Amino acid sequence: MPKTKKAKPGKDSASGGDGAAQDVRDVKYARDVEGAKPPVKGVTKQRKGAEPDEQGLDFPRAWVEFADPADEEQVFRCDLTWLTSRWTCVFGSGCQGIQAGRAADGCCTLGAHFSDEDDEKRVAEHVAKLTPELWQFHDVGSETGWTQVDDDGDRQTRRWKGSCIFQNRPGFAGGAGCSLHILALKEGREPLETKPDVCWQLPVRRTYDWIDRPDDTRVLQVSIGEYDRRGWGPGGHDLHWWCTSATSAHGGGEPVYVSYRPELVEMMGAEAYEVLVGLCEARLASSLPMVAPHPADPKP
Repeated sequence: MPKTKKAKPGKDSASGGDGAAQDVRDVKYARDVEGAKPPVKGVTKQRKGAEPDEQGLDFPRAWVEFADPADEEQVFRCDLTWLTSRWTCVFGSGCQGIQAGRAADGCCTLGAHFSDEDDEKRVAEHVAKLTPELWQFHDVGSETGWTQVDDDGDRQTRRWKGSCIFQNRPGFAGGAGCSLHILALKEGREPLETKPDVCWQLPVRRTYDWIDRPDDTRVLQVSIGEYDRRGWGPGGHDLHWWCTSATSAHGGGEPVYVSYRPELVEMMGAEAYEVLVGLCEARLASSLPMVAPHPADPKP
C-alpha cells in the first residue's frame, strides 16, 4: 500500500510552482502486485480486462479553495466532485480487490507502510490489545513479528500468506477484514485511532504545495481529493481493480464528506471541515444542474 505522510504545515516540504509537496511521500508503486508494470510516462492506459464500471481518470472536476479558519498561512483546495460523490467502501460486498484472484483482500494485499515512527508506535499500542479472538494471525504476529522492511528499507505491516498480517480471512470466527478495524469498533473508537495512517485515509488523498503569491507572501495549499489509481504511482494503472471511479462502489446513501466526517476532521481540523460542509451542502442544494458530477455516481 502506498506510504502516506502526516500533515506538517510548518515544514517547507517543497517549493511552490510546479513542485508539489504530497502527503504521499516516496509513493510506493504497485509494483509488488503480481504482473504490475509501470505504463509509458504521461499515458493513462486502460488495464487489460478492466471491469467496465470504472469510469477512467480524466473527467471534469469542481474544485473550491478557501482559507483555513485556524491557520492564516494555510489554504484548502477541495475536490467537490469527489467529496459530494456517493462513493462507499464495498469491501466484502462487491470489492474486486487490487490483485486478481484475491478479491477478499480488498486493498490490503500489499500491507501498509507507516508514515513515520509515531504512526508505527501508535499502531503498536493497539496491536498489544488484540487477542486471538480478534486477530486470526495473533500467534504468528506475537511470535515472529508483525512488521517488515521493504526493498527500499522502509517499514510496513508484514505480509502473511499473500496479504497484510492484520487481515482476517473469510470464515474467521472473529470476523473477516482488518483486525485493527474490528478492535476499534469493539472499543467504540473510530478506526482512524487504531489503523495505520494510510489505511484510514484511503480513498481520500491529502497533498501539499507551497504557493508563492505575487505579493511575496507564501501559503501552504492543502489539497483534499480522490485517491485514484494515479495515487499509487505508475503501477497503479495495473491494479486489477480500483474502486473510486467504479460505478459499483458509488451507491452510498451519504456523500463522502458526510460518511468520511471523522477522517476529514482529522485531516483538516474541525473549523475547516465545517467550511467544507457548507460548500458541499450548497453544491448539492443548487436547483441548477450540478457542474462536473462524478461520472461513477448514479444518474439522477
